[in-house]
Amino acid sequence: MENHRIFIVEDDKKIAGLLAETLRKYQYDVAIVEDFDNIVEECGAFEPHLILLDINLPSYDGYYWCRQLRQHTTCPIIFISARSGDMDQVFALENGGDDFITKPFHYEIVLAKIRSHLRRSFGEYAPNQSERTVKTGLLTLYVERMELHVRDLVIPLQKKECVILELLLDASPKVVSRETLLEELWDDQSFVDENTLNVNMTRVRKKLGDYDVKSTIETVRGSGYRLLVAPEEA
Repeated sequence: MENHRIFIVEDDKKIAGLLAETLRKYQYDVAIVEDFDNIVEECGAFEPHLILLDINLPSYDGYYWCRQLRQHTTCPIIFISARSGDMDQVFALENGGDDFITKPFHYEIVLAKIRSHLRRSFGEYAPNQSERTVKTGLLTLYVERMELHVRDLVIPLQKKECVILELLLDASPKVVSRETLLEELWDDQSFVDENTLNVNMTRVRKKLGDYDVKSTIETVRGSGYRLLVAPEEA
């Protein structure tokens, strides 16, 4: 069985080197970014199972690079940063990250979080490796591809858009509670404010509208959200 590959995007060479050294002791294959203008290309060539990403980087910050990486990979992305504010962590999750570790950190915590995300994505807790689809009427969500198909129309999705639509399609026409959505979207909800979910839901609605999908997402006050499938797409 191949070792899991971890890609480190960190411009502090000492921190990057110590991280790589520690991870290699635990039998991970590790690559450290070399060209900060070609992070996506280097990541694609390495094909990591998980990415460790700093925020303060040359040229563009980690939020920007996370958005770019999310167009090419669904692997877990863990931000590692000296920034400790709540909004920094919210921005990290909003821009496609899965977790956040504040510097200075204990290596045991980094390793525990890496193991946890790898188990959920590729190990014992991972879903069946055959392609997962969720279908309601003429709407079919291809989860691993992060695509929503409506008749012959193919709509590309970002990771959190895909998670939201998977829950809504699977439950439709029942309501999905806000608590369920928050739990599935973020591992640590302690710093996710009420507006964060609203912002993500607005983005999903806009995406459906941009592609002229007739089915709509209804807000059920005090409960959550549900997908209402349009008659022509039922």
